[in-house]
Amino acid sequence: MGPELFALVYVTSVGFVCAGILASLYQIMARRPAGFRVTINSWPGVFASVIICTFAGPFIIMRNALRGRRLENRPIGWLFGSSAIASVWSACSGVLLLNVLSVAANAMS
Repeated sequence: MGPELFALVYVTSVGFVCAGILASLYQIMARRPAGFRVTINSWPGVFASVIICTFAGPFIIMRNALRGRRLENRPIGWLFGSSAIASVWSACSGVLLLNVLSVAANAMS
């Protein structure tokens, strides 16, 4: 495995782990699973909903895809397509998160 593929797997894992943590924290605090809905009660609520949907998106997609496969007997292609979308989304958010952490670490030193 070359260094580029290792880096891709690493940032994808970071993105998906952060998505899972954020979705789990949301579920603990809100007492309902995270989903793609935006709360329009206040501007901070809208901002928080957009951030949660953006960074917890891969986890939400995979949870819905696995649930649809198990309960609704959706075709396996649906699961593979959802996995591909969640993987690319995780890679993008992982790159963004690692860049933000890198800049923050450099600013502190």
